[in-house]
Amino acid sequence: MATIYKEFRVNAPPQFVWEAIKDVGSVHTRLAQGFVIDTVLTDDVRTVTFANGLVVREQIVTVSDEQRRLAYTVVGGRASHHNAYFQVFPASEGQSQVLWVTDLLPAEMLRPIEQMVELGSVAIQQTLERSFLAKQ
Repeated sequence: MATIYKEFRVNAPPQFVWEAIKDVGSVHTRLAQGFVIDTVLTDDVRTVTFANGLVVREQIVTVSDEQRRLAYTVVGGRASHHNAYFQVFPASEGQSQVLWVTDLLPAEMLRPIEQMVELGSVAIQQTLERSFLAKQ
């Protein structure tokens, strides 16, 4: 199994960041603009369309306000196992620390998914920071 750990800082308070992450049907508008171009939520499964044309179905596993944690698993696709979660922590001076952990099988899926996580992290940080500044 392969695991991707990605941590990044966002210049916005944890509750603001968490509200965007837990809005599971609005990834394309509230969380990762430009990286994700559409999100369709049907019950607890969201279909996410990425800017590169990839379409993925993700089942929402857990949304915890108490832990500010969102877990999901990819349904179908090339990986035999793809489970991930976001968690938001307070950081200094009103910032947030975001942790994004992804577990994958087979291990050969590591590089392509790792590239998506890198691009997604940048889009998430930029989207959240722009949105927060716009509210000021």
